[in-house]
Amino acid sequence: MKYRIALVASRTLALYGFAGWVYIALVALVHPYTLGWQLTHFAKLPHEDTFGETCFAVSLVSFFVYNLLRSSEKPNGLAGFVRTS
Repeated sequence: MKYRIALVASRTLALYGFAGWVYIALVALVHPYTLGWQLTHFAKLPHEDTFGETCFAVSLVSFFVYNLLRSSEKPNGLAGFVRTS
């Protein structure tokens, strides 16, 4: 159960982190002067550029974790064909 939760959580963080990074990359293309502004009016931090950097790092790490977890599981359909000795 914990394995499935880790797998789903890492995939979700990779996807949403990448989406946040793409959003900031598009903002940088359209309105580059706003990258130093705060991301929301509720808090002074993070700024848009910091949010993009954080999203990229979270997406990268989560994608590697997801691939490590996924590569460690055995395919269900090949259980009879895999030798264990």
